[in-house]
Amino acid sequence: MNRRGVLALVVCAAPPVLRIGELIELLLADGWAVCVTATPTAATWIDREALARQTGYPVRVEWRMPGEPEPHPSADVVAVVPATFNVINKWALGINDTLALGILNETLGTGIPVYAFPNVKTQLAAHPSYDRHLRQLVSAGVQAMSMTSDPNWQIVGDRLHASTRPRPSV
Repeated sequence: MNRRGVLALVVCAAPPVLRIGELIELLLADGWAVCVTATPTAATWIDREALARQTGYPVRVEWRMPGEPEPHPSADVVAVVPATFNVINKWALGINDTLALGILNETLGTGIPVYAFPNVKTQLAAHPSYDRHLRQLVSAGVQAMSMTSDPNWQIVGDRLHASTRPRPSV
C-alpha cells in the first residue's frame, strides 16, 4: 500500500501535459499511487504506454462497458493537471461528455480533496465565462492554483503532498 494513497490524475491538452511524466515521477517518489485519465485530445499528446509502465495502471480515456471491472482503485485525492479552459467551463456546467469530466463531476461533493491547476492562455482567461466558472468550482470545494506552460512540478507536488497525511505502515 502506498504511503499517501491513490491520486486520480486527470490530464488535459495544454503544454505542461507534454512533461506529465516528470510530475508523476515526483508523485510516485512522494508515496502516491497515480492513476491517469486523459481527455481525448491529451491522449493524443502523451505516450500512454510509457505512463502506464511508469504508474502500473492503464491510462484511461474511454468509459468502460457496464459490468467491466474498474481498472483504477478508488481515489483518495483528485487533481486535474493541467486544467484547460474547456475543461474548467464544462466541469462547472456539469457537462459529462468525456471520462475525464465524468471523474471530475462525480468527485464534487464527495469530500475527497480536489485540485485544479489551470493552464489557460491569457486571451481565454479573459473570457467572461472562465473566471465565473473557476470561482464556481472553488465555491464547490475545488482548490485551484494556476500554472505556467513551463511548470514547476515541485509546487504541484507540494500542494498535493499537503492534502493528506501519510498512511501508517502495516
